[in-house]
Amino acid sequence: MNEADISAAFDAAPIKRQMRWHIFVFLLPAFIVYTAVMILPLIETLRLSLYNVVDNQSTFVGLNNFKVLFGDDRWSHDFWNALRNNLIFFAIHMCVQNPIGVALAALLSLPKLRFVAFYRTAMFLPTLLSFVIVGFIWKLILSPLWGVAPDLMGLVGLKSFFAPWLGKPGTALITVALISVWQYVGIPMMLIYAALLNIPEEVIEAAECDGITGWSQFWKIKLPLVLPAIGIISILTFVGNFNAFDLVYTVQGALAGPDGSTDILGTLLYRVFFGFQLQLGDRSMGATIATVMFLIILAGVSFYLFIIQRRIRRYQF
Repeated sequence: MNEADISAAFDAAPIKRQMRWHIFVFLLPAFIVYTAVMILPLIETLRLSLYNVVDNQSTFVGLNNFKVLFGDDRWSHDFWNALRNNLIFFAIHMCVQNPIGVALAALLSLPKLRFVAFYRTAMFLPTLLSFVIVGFIWKLILSPLWGVAPDLMGLVGLKSFFAPWLGKPGTALITVALISVWQYVGIPMMLIYAALLNIPEEVIEAAECDGITGWSQFWKIKLPLVLPAIGIISILTFVGNFNAFDLVYTVQGALAGPDGSTDILGTLLYRVFFGFQLQLGDRSMGATIATVMFLIILAGVSFYLFIIQRRIRRYQF
């Protein structure tokens, strides 16, 4: 057998790749934990939303719980109020938090700016604080009795504009949303800042050769290139806001007062599922509200993945 025949024999023989079982072994603990704390509770929530207690027995009722949630006057009033407040809560974050994060990231990326590390740390620090601490601190600051906000506004001649914002139905939700913006603005700032640093130097040098510098360079060159990062931030903001609960609960309590003006889907779910004060918990209706929240988030994420992301993908390198 000559060398040509040997070579042809090797080419014809299929190469069997050894099964790498160790990959599954390493992934198994993470898969078990994720299934136990995420997948199984989600499945049980979806299942529980289709059942209700009839004659002290759990009975399959189909979509009847959803009909009650959307059709019953008492349930529908609380649900639509919470959903409307949640949309306002999300809109404030999108229109205030994310633009501020982009602006701060643009300022931090300036090559001649001094003390960048200090500014970056100071603006990201509130994100590391517990929501309990943040809520308690801001309740003290904004308190009309012992808060420091009236005195601080008096130093700049604006004391007459101070009001008990957390105690007025027209301003309570906006105030809580701005507190959340103050705490979490560091996240979009850092993500956009990292995206700006990853822009190739060749692109910046080419823009400078064409006479595009300063803020014109940011709007025409840098901003389009970080659109994928802005898209990621937007969908993270959407998911986080429609899962929000902790800060509203800390600042305004489970009743989300005054008069339910700060009630969002998370606080409504908490009161319905676990009960509060004289209200008994209803696991089936709580699971129904949780299912609606899941479907809203799923619709938003799907819209981003299949429509928005495809349009901004052309800006990626």
